[in-house]
Amino acid sequence: MKKIACILTFFVLSSGLFAQAVFNPMKDAIKAGNAKDLVRYLNASVDINLEGEVNTYSKAQAEFVLRDFFKKHTPTDFTIKHTGSSKGGLQFAIGEYQSGTDSYDVLMRAREVEKESLVHEISFVKK
Repeated sequence: MKKIACILTFFVLSSGLFAQAVFNPMKDAIKAGNAKDLVRYLNASVDINLEGEVNTYSKAQAEFVLRDFFKKHTPTDFTIKHTGSSKGGLQFAIGEYQSGTDSYDVLMRAREVEKESLVHEISFVKK
């Protein structure tokens, strides 16, 4: 019974570490406020929620929208607080974006597309 518990614990921890690794390049791009780098990790079509306004954009459109957001809300810090995955293989990350005195909850969801994890949804919601 202890062996089974150890094996299950290993799989749970390793899936969390995998999800965390998936989002590391995105984390760096957001922390730098670099929309051009961030869109490299987006799906061809992405849902973006900026302060409650949700729209679907192409990668090219998403770059402009995110660049404008980062320009208006220059990042001072971004940290990922939690990562994980669903049974269906959907990876997610929950983080906190700081811009001056403003703070935003960030949610990113990624799925595997042609053996690459790409973000299909990103949300910045002011606290």
